[in-house]
Amino acid sequence: MTDEAPPHTQAAPYGTPDVPRVAVRGEARLEVDPETARISVTVSARGKDRRAALDDLTRRNAWLLDLAKSYGPSVEKIETGTFSVTPEPAQHGRGERIRAYHGRVHITLVLNDFTALGELITRIADLDMTRIAGPWWSLRPDSPAHGEVRRQAVREAVQRAREYADALGTRLAALVELADLGAENTAHAPGMPAAPGGIRARAAYGGGEAEAPAALDLEPQRQTVYAQVNARFTMTPPKL
Repeated sequence: MTDEAPPHTQAAPYGTPDVPRVAVRGEARLEVDPETARISVTVSARGKDRRAALDDLTRRNAWLLDLAKSYGPSVEKIETGTFSVTPEPAQHGRGERIRAYHGRVHITLVLNDFTALGELITRIADLDMTRIAGPWWSLRPDSPAHGEVRRQAVREAVQRAREYADALGTRLAALVELADLGAENTAHAPGMPAAPGGIRARAAYGGGEAEAPAALDLEPQRQTVYAQVNARFTMTPPKL
């Protein structure tokens, strides 16, 4: 008589003649319209002394923020990034002579209204001492497109497994494992770079009575959503 427990019986990982298994991969890909667009704006100022550069930068930053907020819910996110005021040393002469001061502040805007996006981009691009880059098109993390592409990948895996079972003259019995290999936007994620450079503005902030430029016509870039799953099923024993 012994107190040792009986050894654990581990299921065969690749099936048995009595319980054969089939392993398949399901894939799906969808092209959908983007839900948001992100643009990056850099506001700059230059002055012969630090206070002048800072005052100009503060004024231009406030004007830009007011402009973005005037679009209401079309601009769903406004984020201020890095801020800097940097001295520019004189090229000639001795000592710590400063030629000018450069101020910069980076602002990120996220929009969900692409008609407003074209107008806002044009108005920002018409501002003095401003650089704009983008747009970067994207889907939200909770977009229904992600769930739909995963469902399609699972259906494709089941269909593929059934076809293998049909080829053997048998049928699927049970699902053993379903492994998600990920579903992600493989086209243009938010962090992907736009075309090099940006648009340099021309007119002054709050610039007089100049006529506003025509809104830029933008065509949203469709997003590719992709999903993969691995699936294992048991089958009824075929008669070979």
